[in-house]
Amino acid sequence: MARFLLRRLVTSVVVLFGLGVVTFLMTQVLPGDPARAAAGRNATAEQVAAVSARLGLDKPLWEQFPRYLGDLLHGDLGTSVFTQRPVLDDIGQALPSSIELVLAAMLINVLVAVPLGVYAAYRRGRAADVAARLIVLFGAGVPVFWLGLMLQLVVADRLGALPLTGQLGFGREVPSITGMTSVDALLSGDPGALWDAVSHLLLPAVTLAAAFIAVVARTVRSSMITVLDSDFVTLARATGASERRVVIRHGLRNALVPVSTILGMQLGWMLGSTVLVESVFGRKGIGAYAVNAVLQNDLYAVIGTVLVIGVVFVLANIVVDLVQLWLNPRLRQPARARARARAVPVEGAVEGAAT
Repeated sequence: MARFLLRRLVTSVVVLFGLGVVTFLMTQVLPGDPARAAAGRNATAEQVAAVSARLGLDKPLWEQFPRYLGDLLHGDLGTSVFTQRPVLDDIGQALPSSIELVLAAMLINVLVAVPLGVYAAYRRGRAADVAARLIVLFGAGVPVFWLGLMLQLVVADRLGALPLTGQLGFGREVPSITGMTSVDALLSGDPGALWDAVSHLLLPAVTLAAAFIAVVARTVRSSMITVLDSDFVTLARATGASERRVVIRHGLRNALVPVSTILGMQLGWMLGSTVLVESVFGRKGIGAYAVNAVLQNDLYAVIGTVLVIGVVFVLANIVVDLVQLWLNPRLRQPARARARARAVPVEGAVEGAAT
């Protein structure tokens, strides 16, 4: 287990180093002069040259790169041209709102996709399976921005069931504790504000989750079919175990190992997808911050956003590895023990799985 975690940590460090290389190259190839951006749009040539010398941008690339990595390790992502504040402070203020949206979308994703995939696998080849696959196909093919606009038109405008945009109703405020509006409303003990925040969160979360539900449901269905056709499930049924026990305990738990990998990857993908969702629903988050950075040609803000999303990917993968260690006890065994386990005859393996 220790070697497994050590390998994952080393891999994560290598990935983060590669991310640093990519973002450094972005500073060289993206349009715009970082020195002029830091000095201001109205700066003179002499002022731009002074800023370039102060930031080390007048030095060769092989001297700039170590300094760039050192700044990243110290949390220095530069200064935003638009806000005139450190990019790290801006992202720290915007990120909690996006995390709130991603967590709500992930919750909807799991609550819808996992039961849908399990039911489709259990009823494979029947009408319910076909209907589930059509729903999944529709969710995978619908553009995020179009779905968001349609939900606004039908649910918010025509039916008036949920708010159209924003994070709270007009004139309502909650104290900023975590930066997540619904969590802050809960911590402040204001039920009205809590429902207001949740109602504003539902449509964006559903919009963000739609495409990801399709991926998870397909993965769960495929994994469940493989597990339900395995010998240890057949043996469990033969010993008189109930269908519910067979499907949930023997089937679903074993099928969740590959699904956990997909869910971990989706955390990073969702954070990147907030760019469209937050723009459509008028929410303040890292997606809206990235859009403003691109429109303002704010180079350091764009690169900072890319770095944060990349770090979220890496952290999500580490969490997935820990979840897989919990779901799959064989990963906690030394390599020699796993090799001996694979050498056990099929009959013995089936008997051990059934017990």
